[in-house]
Amino acid sequence: MARGSLPRYLLLLAQENLEFRLPEIKSLLSLCGGQFSSQQEIRINSPFWILNIPSEEMARGLMKRTVCAKSIFELWGQGKSAEELYTSLKNYPMEKMVLYLQSNSTYKIHIHAFNKTLTQEEKIKRIDALEFLPFEGKVNLKNPEHIFWILEDYGMDPNNIPEEPLDLYFGRWIADGQRELIESYSVKRRHFIGNTSMDACLSFIMANHGRVKANDVVFDPFVGTGGLLISSARFGAYVCGTDIDYNTVHGLGKASRKNQKWRGPDENIRANLRQYGLEKYYLDALVSDASKPIWRKGMLFDAIITDPPYGIREATRRTGSQKEILKATERGTENHISISSNYHLSDIFFDLLNSAAEYLVMGGRLVYWLPVYKPEYTEEIIPRHPCLKLISNCEQMLSSHTSRRLITMEKVKEFEDKDQYSHLLDYQSLLYKGHNSFREKYFSGVTKRIAKEEKENQK
Repeated sequence: MARGSLPRYLLLLAQENLEFRLPEIKSLLSLCGGQFSSQQEIRINSPFWILNIPSEEMARGLMKRTVCAKSIFELWGQGKSAEELYTSLKNYPMEKMVLYLQSNSTYKIHIHAFNKTLTQEEKIKRIDALEFLPFEGKVNLKNPEHIFWILEDYGMDPNNIPEEPLDLYFGRWIADGQRELIESYSVKRRHFIGNTSMDACLSFIMANHGRVKANDVVFDPFVGTGGLLISSARFGAYVCGTDIDYNTVHGLGKASRKNQKWRGPDENIRANLRQYGLEKYYLDALVSDASKPIWRKGMLFDAIITDPPYGIREATRRTGSQKEILKATERGTENHISISSNYHLSDIFFDLLNSAAEYLVMGGRLVYWLPVYKPEYTEEIIPRHPCLKLISNCEQMLSSHTSRRLITMEKVKEFEDKDQYSHLLDYQSLLYKGHNSFREKYFSGVTKRIAKEEKENQK
């Protein structure tokens, strides 16, 4: 079927995490067997996108996964004015309409205005203006078979709302997205959390960027309290992870919750998955150093989804050298990890990319967060690897001078031993070293901001 003849669907998106929306939709379309075309009618910051999707089944499949989109509609008409919308509707093929307008069916019409609140009188006026459509069924406001929407776009500026909408759309509602997962999986009600537990919405976005699907095996090398495992398990993947922190993996030590000193006897990763009925997807979590691979040779994982430590709220650590460990043992140290040394951010990313290149299946994806100091950021500092292709790079602001970027990469080449260090041979390896001072730059900026605020308060 030619691209121009594909059915057109209107996607209504949530106005948050704007940079993450397009990569999520692209990833999910490819997961459903579709393809995102440059001909799609989208405005990146707009809540309304028009997509050419081969089938309603694929549109429903997209909405079963997305947390960035609210709803999708079969688009019957659009225009820059009410007259244009009505003309567009009159030109829509009757054979595509008639199935949903029959006398033995029920329906209702819903009005949605973005960036403007309409009165009930205005809504009724808009519905009455559609009397030229051959609706033969009965109106049922509580449980209709078919729901039709009029959607009006009043622009992005809440301080400059036009009298008339900039764009109008009419369509048949197909399905809603998975926005309810954000609340039902909220960290606030999660059994076991840590200082850096990932926001539920971002966790699901990461799983979608990673194209996680049922029966995949997903790995998190910095698993922490297992928040990223939960989102992948929710989509039917089997999950596992490693972490250097013995106490976190085993649910021991001090609690992260306010007014709770110690973790309870059943605060652990397995309990988190059990809380959501996902325990059957939990393989295991191991105490392990991410800088020292523990896996047998071969492609093991369909996706690696992780949030490496930045040295802000969680330390960046790895086990020390064999000589250091022997010395510590001689001194009778009783720590579960005999000794740990600083794990530079640049080394974390080198090890992470090498691990992904070696242990991902072909076409498998690596999704991880990269902290950056904004004044020095360029795309050149994004770590690269000959076996991995950069798919997307999305920014989330942390402060006026720092942010973190969600990096998604896909394995496109079989790993060979020579690939392990090949990406260090060019000048980019020097750029990566800049990540090592992120902690100092972060706190330097915080200190400057506090000093500035104190100075302003004294005026």
